[in-house]
This record gives sequence, structure tokens and C-alpha cells, in this order.
Amino acid sequence: MQYQTITKKNIRVMVDRFYSSVLKDDLIADFFIEKLGDEMISDEWQHHLNLLTDFWASMTTADNSYNGTPIKPHLDMQGLNRESFQRWLELFSQTIDKLYEEETANIFKTRGEMIANNFIKQLKL
Repeated sequence: MQYQTITKKNIRVMVDRFYSSVLKDDLIADFFIEKLGDEMISDEWQHHLNLLTDFWASMTTADNSYNGTPIKPHLDMQGLNRESFQRWLELFSQTIDKLYEEETANIFKTRGEMIANNFIKQLKL
């Protein structure tokens, strides 16, 4: 069954599944492993997953619990390029398509593309 609506609870399911797939990906896993380690049960990962749950809730619902600057942690990451962001978008879309009905999935995909393009622009990639 796919979700019809967006809730913080199903956003957390999405975030967990998405980053689980990221950690298995040959192209982008190392960026995350370098910063957070390779075990999603670690305190670093749990903090990151909670932060991203809040972030996506703020991007897709009326939730305002996120109060960060998403570009900042990416500024000093070596090796990021357009291909990295394209792969991130592919994995993100695959996860979204599995979890949400099409109309709801499109909300996430539109926001994800906007975020990736913004990062590419701000990082001058």
C-alpha cells in the first residue's frame, strides 16, 4: 500500500529507506559514510535522520520544526558533482515512487529537483 498523504511518520519511513539505499550506492555512499559512518543506528546517523525528517516535513507540510541551513554541511565536501546530485535524485525518486501514490510522490520529486538544482547552483557545480 502506498501513502496518499504526507505525514511526519511516513516521512521518517521514507528518510530511513532512502538513506538505506544511499549507503548501498557505489557513487554516493562514500560522501555519507565519510561524514556519518556506515551504520545508520549510530548517534550521528540518528541525528541526521531526525534532522532530515524535520527538513522534509517543513518542505512538504505545515511543520516548522526544521531550523537549519541545508547547504552549509555540503560546502566542504570534496568530490561532489552534478553526477552525484543526479544519482541522489534517482535514488530519491525510486524511494518516493515505492512509498507514495503518484500525486503525492510528485510533491516530493518537485521539491527534490528544486533542492538539487539549488545545491548545484550554490556549490557552482
